[in-house]
Amino acid sequence: MPHPMPPSPPPIAQTESLIEYPSRFPIKVMGAKVEGFVSAMTQIARQFDPAFDDASIELRDSRAGNYLGITLTVTVTSREQLDELYRTLSTHPMVKVAL
Repeated sequence: MPHPMPPSPPPIAQTESLIEYPSRFPIKVMGAKVEGFVSAMTQIARQFDPAFDDASIELRDSRAGNYLGITLTVTVTSREQLDELYRTLSTHPMVKVAL
């Protein structure tokens, strides 16, 4: 008598996300410590989150003081929006790294 096959587990969707939307999401950007860097990053944050609060910005100088790390906490509403925000920040000429 053949053994019945156990049921297969349901497939996991490739697009499943560990983030629930909308969500407050911190993004760190690093760049040279130059005039206008913080305001440029703030403008981008506002493009994606019109209610972005400047008071949520965290700044951290590099050890030598040549670079500035900025943490922007934005409200994101979809994976597509988050991906586009990373793309916009990563390709900005003032940004060295976006995490």
